[in-house]
Amino acid sequence: EIRWKIMKNYAMEWLKNPKNLALLVWILAVAVSGAILFMVMTGMLNHAIPKKSSRDAYYEVNNQILNALFTLMCLYLHPQRFLHLYQLHRWNRSDVLALRKIYCKDGLRKPHEWGHMLVVVILLHLNCFSQYALCGLNWGYRRSERPAIGVAVCLAAAIGCAAAAGIYNTLSPLGRDYDLEADARPKLQAPSRTGGRFYSLLERRKSFASRDGKLVERPEWQGGVLDCCMDREVALMSTLCGFCVFGWNMDRLGFGNRFVHIATFLLICSAPYWIFLLAAGNIDNRYVRQGLGFAGIVLCVFGLMYGGFWRIKMRTTFGLPGQRWCCGQPNMTDCALWMFCSLCSLCQEVRTAARYDVRDDKF
Repeated sequence: EIRWKIMKNYAMEWLKNPKNLALLVWILAVAVSGAILFMVMTGMLNHAIPKKSSRDAYYEVNNQILNALFTLMCLYLHPQRFLHLYQLHRWNRSDVLALRKIYCKDGLRKPHEWGHMLVVVILLHLNCFSQYALCGLNWGYRRSERPAIGVAVCLAAAIGCAAAAGIYNTLSPLGRDYDLEADARPKLQAPSRTGGRFYSLLERRKSFASRDGKLVERPEWQGGVLDCCMDREVALMSTLCGFCVFGWNMDRLGFGNRFVHIATFLLICSAPYWIFLLAAGNIDNRYVRQGLGFAGIVLCVFGLMYGGFWRIKMRTTFGLPGQRWCCGQPNMTDCALWMFCSLCSLCQEVRTAARYDVRDDKF
């Protein structure tokens, strides 16, 4: 029996996450462009579009849109994959726990996990590099001059590596269940790449503490959103180098590596424009080129939602008060603040993080 009410509630909860909403939009765009491309290739639109030149234009436009969408996704994911490769090289306790949460079923220790994780990460890197090569062929050659063998090899490698990574992650020990009674020992031993050591799983609860070390039960935002002049130094730095300030603040709050945040945020807010602009260079229709350029600008603006997502994370993690002036939802309000007043929102977050000390309680 399908419980529609539960499914609806789950779907609504899933859509409250800005990342999931962006992923849904990306999937819909891929589905629409892919469907049009498929119908053009199979001749289903021959009656609706009788001219071959028009069908060729439809083919190339949707091919470039798909190329741009998949390249954009790779650019978004690649900094995280580089971080995972570095964590595998460093392999300390925090790296082990973070990588287990991503690659291991239920976040638990698996046999020979280091080697299996390395295989998955390498396959994911090959997926990105194959997509970059395919993107170069699509941008560097017109359709009539594009080497078919090169396109086929790059496309097969991009799809095959991504599929192989998913299959390997599922069928290898990373995706299996094991008896972990040995992991229940209270003593935490030093990490080892050989898999001979054991790690106990730690779960951290973050909270704010005052400067004298006392736990703050109900923390407050430091000033209002528009009170940028409360700390002119923060306002100046946020204006001159907002991406760097954002990454540094996220690192300080314990929300990940600052350099990954900087690279990811910068790519999300700039890559769409350049990708769609380059994709439009191979299209002869002036209106289509202008439309792709405008779409790239719109996607860059929506890239500010990345900051909104982490503002939601900051508010819910540390128990900060939320506002409801946008659709009556605190999450929507946080995203709207970053969309329409990003620098002011960043300044408020930096001031608030500077007011308190972050405390990790282990339990």
